[in-house]
Amino acid sequence: MRKRFLFILILLVSISTKASFILLPMDETSQKNHLKAYGITYWCLNKNYKASWLLNYRGGSFLLPDAEEIRKECQIRGVSFEIISDGEEVAILNEISSPSQNMESVVLEKAPKIAVYTPKGKQPWDDAVTLVLTYAEIPFTPIYDEEVLSDQLLLYDWLHLHHEDFTGQYGKFYGAYKNVPWYIEQKKEAETLASKLGYSKVSNEKGAVAKKIRDFVIGGGFMFAMCSATDSFDIALAADGLDICEAMFDGDASEGNYQSKMNYNNSFAFKDFTLERRPEQYEFSDIDMTSKRRIPMDKDYFTLMEFSAKWDPIPSMLCQNHTQLVKGFMGQTTAFDSPLIKSNVLVMGSCELNGEARYIHGQKGKGMFTFYGGHDPEDFQHQVGDPPTVLDLHSNSPGYRLILNNVLFPAARKKKLKT
Repeated sequence: MRKRFLFILILLVSISTKASFILLPMDETSQKNHLKAYGITYWCLNKNYKASWLLNYRGGSFLLPDAEEIRKECQIRGVSFEIISDGEEVAILNEISSPSQNMESVVLEKAPKIAVYTPKGKQPWDDAVTLVLTYAEIPFTPIYDEEVLSDQLLLYDWLHLHHEDFTGQYGKFYGAYKNVPWYIEQKKEAETLASKLGYSKVSNEKGAVAKKIRDFVIGGGFMFAMCSATDSFDIALAADGLDICEAMFDGDASEGNYQSKMNYNNSFAFKDFTLERRPEQYEFSDIDMTSKRRIPMDKDYFTLMEFSAKWDPIPSMLCQNHTQLVKGFMGQTTAFDSPLIKSNVLVMGSCELNGEARYIHGQKGKGMFTFYGGHDPEDFQHQVGDPPTVLDLHSNSPGYRLILNNVLFPAARKKKLKT
């Protein structure tokens, strides 16, 4: 009888301590591959598993159900995971829910459908987002002007803008590369595509694309942009109906006094900016801080702001990381001049040395956008023709984590932004 009682007791104890959750820790010391952990979470959502994002708990960890195929997938991808019991899960959630803790558990509902706006035949140095999505094994669909103008954005939840020039000035590469074969070919391809789509100028066609993307966000979509796609997008919207391109870009002179005719009400994030008129200058406007900043490489860092996870879960999600100090990196648009940022746009990351904004977020209509300055978080000054970054060497990159925060963000059950 006693043996039977002990057997039942042991059985009950084993059941009560049965592992029923997988924790993907995201702190600095416990996770071998932060970037692929996002891919595991996306993979689980895609298979209709439930998931929770534990904001500010061990670097923004992910809580998944315990399933053999999830364990195997973590092992295959080299992602660190911990098996926890029901009791441990309850204790973690109790800690998170305490009013004294700046933490929150956010339910992730479904895997967002991802589109990347990128030209066909792009070079490997072109885009950090494409690199990290591929590395994290998060599926995405490349789209370009034809798809955007035929309203195919309606098929997606999240859109990333490749380092595009929406002003029709071909990236302002004219001064340095006007006689280089790749520049000549890209200009010809852009003109051919614009003509095919019914536009006499590339600038008009790109402006139409920018307005379709604007409508996507206003209708409830999520947009993420880096480097020159940030300011050139806003410039194209503010210059709607104006000819701001010189003759080497569109065959005729720009219209007179166009600066005074800019409509900043049309732009998403920036106001009162002045355009760079000189075609030989590798710059769109004074939004960008690249030529104004004087920060040595060894001191180039930006700080992520700390938000209330319980009251401001949206910026908290977007800033999840295992460090608040992120290594800086250059780009055609490196950072944003803070006085030119609209007051309703939230600065989430800034450089303490000069006050420039590196990482900003805002709402437009029913949707949201995030702008992130710089080209490649793990290549301080990426040059045209450089080989792509090998992310196996940077699998714990804080800078790349910010990109992936934005990818998973649309999966979250939303709460109203209060900041």
